[in-house]
Amino acid sequence: MSVLLETSAGDIVIDLLVDYAPKMCENFLKLCKVKYYNFSPIHSIQKSFSFQTGDPLGPLSSESDGGQSIWGLLSGDPSEKTFPALFHPKLKHLERGTVSMATVPHPSDPDTRLAGSQFIVTLGDNTDYLDGKAAIFGKVVEGFDVLEKINDAIVDERGHPLVDIRIKHTVILDDPYPDPAGMREPSASPPPSKAQLATVRIAEGEELLDVEASEEAAAEAERRRREREAAAQALTLEMMGDLPFAEVKPPENVLFVCKLNPVTTDEDLELIFSRFGKILSCEVIRDQKTGDSLQYAFIEFEDKKSCEEAYSKMDSVLIDDRRIHVDFSQSVSKLSDVWRSETNSKRKSAARRGGGGGWGGVDELEKWRKYRDEDVEWRNDDSYQMVHGVEDLKGRHDGDKPPARNSRPDVGGRDRSTSRRSRSPRRDRDRRDDRDNRRGPRDADRRRDDRDSDRRDRRSDRSRDRYRDRDYNDRDHRRGRDRDDRGRDDYRRR
Repeated sequence: MSVLLETSAGDIVIDLLVDYAPKMCENFLKLCKVKYYNFSPIHSIQKSFSFQTGDPLGPLSSESDGGQSIWGLLSGDPSEKTFPALFHPKLKHLERGTVSMATVPHPSDPDTRLAGSQFIVTLGDNTDYLDGKAAIFGKVVEGFDVLEKINDAIVDERGHPLVDIRIKHTVILDDPYPDPAGMREPSASPPPSKAQLATVRIAEGEELLDVEASEEAAAEAERRRREREAAAQALTLEMMGDLPFAEVKPPENVLFVCKLNPVTTDEDLELIFSRFGKILSCEVIRDQKTGDSLQYAFIEFEDKKSCEEAYSKMDSVLIDDRRIHVDFSQSVSKLSDVWRSETNSKRKSAARRGGGGGWGGVDELEKWRKYRDEDVEWRNDDSYQMVHGVEDLKGRHDGDKPPARNSRPDVGGRDRSTSRRSRSPRRDRDRRDDRDNRRGPRDADRRRDDRDSDRRDRRSDRSRDRYRDRDYNDRDHRRGRDRDDRGRDDYRRR
């Protein structure tokens, strides 16, 4: 015997232990059959322990009576609202998903516990604390993922979930018990009553609406971010001079036509589109070098209405065996060109009114221009001297030997034909002495001593070289004389 509970968290299938708790199983089955549990809230959630449900109004309602059995519901007798619960000794709360009736002590007999309609489902293992307090009558066989969702739900200090989890519908899979007298099964699930609706905290639909609202808020934030980024880029283009102003918009009377046949000309398009209104300009964009059509064009109408009519009627029309595509223009290049030309003309006119000068009438800007006009004349006076004179260049072109570099005139008019080596040594020495004297007496004495020592070293080196050369010459002379004597002795012996 099984019952399917459809909850807002998912479906749960419960197998009933009719052999161990027949009366509690019958009560549970008949209450499910008459849709008594519909819209009942799940409450008293204790993480990894249990949750409780079965009261149509729940503990949050002041009108709740705690629930009643099927017999008290049918008869209306308060004495039959509850019935004695049977605790089978073999049934224990040892595993997750154990289903048991919630009980209360009998007012006159503490050893007897009474059950009504509320039941408990365990969310963890070894929950033996419930033994003797809750009477077991079934176990969960499907829907343990739903138990995990309920176990992870956000609850307040009394265990009530902030977002409502309710039993939406009950389905009887197998019922072996006959219906009690006077029980009538409803043909459809009854709608929730006003008292039940008053207990709603955050409904399931409201949660979904919040999720959708958050998604819409995220989309709106992304849209605002893109708008800010586009505005920043437009401001950058305005600062660079590519746009007249950041808020510039494309003209509404210009059409963009693409997918044209390369043979289609400006006159063809103007003739075809002129039936919608007066055309101010029609231009097929072409390659600047080859002049070939780039297969798109811009058509400017006199008014916006003609442009809209042409857009609605000329899209996907065949022109020269090509199905064209028409859209409103998104280009502002023409506006930028017009704005830039007007701005430049205003600046030039202001410069002319101000008495000439450079850009914007500022003379200093004219002086620092890198590229000058062609009418600027170079200076050609006698004070400007080239490295090679005109005579040198003429002689080099004529094939003559150019004059010596040392014979060229100096810029100041001095003759540099005399090289540095041809100067008088005494004059150079006197100049060095004068320079040393100007630097200081001590430095002059030190440098003079250094020069004297260098001079002595050079003199000793020269003397040593002369002595070595004389020694070599004497040795060669003696060697030659000995050779002559040996030759003379050999002649005498013969």
